[in-house]
Amino acid sequence: MSVASCAQKEIKSSDIITGAERTEAYFNLLKGKRLALVVNQTSLVASTHLVDTLVRSGFEISKIFALEHGFRGEKDRGESFSNETDDATGIPIASLYGKKKKPAQEDLENIDLVLFDIQDVGARFYTYISSLHYIMETCAEFNVELIILDRPNPNIDCVDGPVLQDEYRSFVGMHEVPVLYGMTIGEYGKMINGESWLDKSLKCKLSVINCANFTRNSVYDLPVKPSPNLPSYNSIRHYPSLCFFEGTDVSVGRGTDFPFECFGHPAWKSSTDFEFTPRPQTGASKPLHNLVPCYGFDLRDIPAQPGKLDLQWLLRAYAISKDKNIRFFTNESFFDLLAGSDKLRLDIIDGKTENEIRQSWADELERFKELRIKYLIY
Repeated sequence: MSVASCAQKEIKSSDIITGAERTEAYFNLLKGKRLALVVNQTSLVASTHLVDTLVRSGFEISKIFALEHGFRGEKDRGESFSNETDDATGIPIASLYGKKKKPAQEDLENIDLVLFDIQDVGARFYTYISSLHYIMETCAEFNVELIILDRPNPNIDCVDGPVLQDEYRSFVGMHEVPVLYGMTIGEYGKMINGESWLDKSLKCKLSVINCANFTRNSVYDLPVKPSPNLPSYNSIRHYPSLCFFEGTDVSVGRGTDFPFECFGHPAWKSSTDFEFTPRPQTGASKPLHNLVPCYGFDLRDIPAQPGKLDLQWLLRAYAISKDKNIRFFTNESFFDLLAGSDKLRLDIIDGKTENEIRQSWADELERFKELRIKYLIY
């Protein structure tokens, strides 16, 4: 069996019915319940937001929980925000991003059921699965039911990368899974429960409303960008491989119209022909190398390698930076949290080849593939 797994046969995105759109499968479960919703700009029923859909259908929404990037998906990476009220409905919005990432008991007072509908992209460091963990944990602690309205993973074909080591747990990696885990968020929630990853091995009363017409061979082009700096299918596919640059001095194009479809550095002018200049914009108010021309690589017409974590860009960037005597790993601790250990960084410094690096995580990756089988829905 190969280290990475991939199988894609195109099925039209328009044929896929998300869990949220299958209202006949869960509306009866909501009757008479006081609801809390975990939603953002991706939480759509066709072209209507889930909040509006439920309000118009007469359901009682007591609270909305907002995760990283906020309820409207416009906040910067890592930007904290306060509680607020939704102007359109008057529903209170509680922030779960900042100092407080886990709901408290009082947050679930007078709540009978929590409905989770957030688009994930299938990368360990994309923080919505960490938020899911904390929400499941609080629901389990105070006996509140949780329903996940499942959505396709646009990187469903990819199971690859180093598996997180226990001592490197953080909000950008809470579980011993590879960078790319190839599961929908509903499947992932089942795995959190089944593997007893919640505190004190608690079990959450969890239901998953499956997608229809979705398989592991589906190609899913998101109708709404899942966060400010993932504006296209190509950026979402490149994101798992390029996100490691967030622990370096290399820009991934935040502050441009094509983030995660390029990367570069001000000192690479003699090495490449492509140029871009990061500038403040929504979701990137203070981009790396702000207003400074960067020189690097344009990936807009280069599709991500299917089914795998692509190390070639990271290795190429390190080689260029080494030649220019640039301090590449400007935030070693964050790079290691993204990678799940310090091994990837040390292997790059030691000059290991891509094949040698990939073989270093092969055994753990195979064990994870076996582990996840019992939780797969599609």
